[in-house]
Amino acid sequence: MIFFNYLEEKIIFIIFQITFIFLNFLFSLLLGEKLLICCFISITLILATIIYISVDFYFKRKKYLNLISLIDNTTEKYLLNEIIKKPNNLENKAYYYALASSCKAMNDKIADLEQEQNDFQEYVEMFAHEIKNPIASLSLMFENTEEKNQKEELQAIENKVEQMLFYARADSLEKDYFISKNYLSNLIHPVIMNYKNLLLRKRIKLDIHDLDTNVYTDEKWIHFIFSQILQNSIKYLNKENKIIEIWSESKDNNIKLYIKDNGCGISCSDLFRVFDKGFTGTNRNKSNSTGMGLYLCKKMCNKLGLNIEIESEFSQFTLVTIIFSNTNFYKITE
Repeated sequence: MIFFNYLEEKIIFIIFQITFIFLNFLFSLLLGEKLLICCFISITLILATIIYISVDFYFKRKKYLNLISLIDNTTEKYLLNEIIKKPNNLENKAYYYALASSCKAMNDKIADLEQEQNDFQEYVEMFAHEIKNPIASLSLMFENTEEKNQKEELQAIENKVEQMLFYARADSLEKDYFISKNYLSNLIHPVIMNYKNLLLRKRIKLDIHDLDTNVYTDEKWIHFIFSQILQNSIKYLNKENKIIEIWSESKDNNIKLYIKDNGCGISCSDLFRVFDKGFTGTNRNKSNSTGMGLYLCKKMCNKLGLNIEIESEFSQFTLVTIIFSNTNFYKITE
């Protein structure tokens, strides 16, 4: 609180005091008091007024700073009416009532929105689980046929449903994961087997090596993350000699998993935005991209305590790195 702002608030009181002191000085003279005594009384009243204003400003400024500090240090600011002490004076009681009413209305609105979000999430999860049954039935129907295009389209549908399901659960991930010790090779190969037909049809060469290590993560969610990265690699391989290389190394007390392809790559102007929600880039076929895959990968890695990085050179390669912590924390709690 600036002192001049305080004086502006007290302007009526100050004018009243000045008027009172001046009139008191005149009346004292008219009543025959000596000039020296009149001046002494006026100076005393002026000093008393200055002391009162100074003390009042000090305590109000202290109260003001404490309130600002309390608000700045509160994360759930919609509960301010529960934190702030109820005032005693009439004017501040009116402001407190307005704040309490506003917070209550906002909290009721938040509760309604959370309920709507939970209902929608439950519906999406129910739909995703129910739609898997006809997809599985169609998959069995195409299993013994030579209709490769239908198989791939069905796989694409299943991938989109899976992406939708994981997107719906992304904000409540902590309720649905279990960190455990997993052999890295066992995490990678089941995902690759899901895309074996597509890999064979597109004649993509896989170079998989150095995966004989253990990492600590959630098996289900890391399968989804790796699946999204592998889908991107397959989708944007546009060369005669298509190669996807997957390997790992232990470095800086971490396990780093690398997925590299020699596809179309990503331009420098797009590279820093690839994890943004809905970003599809400028050099890729946007009709085949939703911009959600890498966004979900980044979001889930953050939730799981993993780091994900991406390097690329346009028309040369794309390298995605997933970094697993190799500290003693998980080993102790294993």
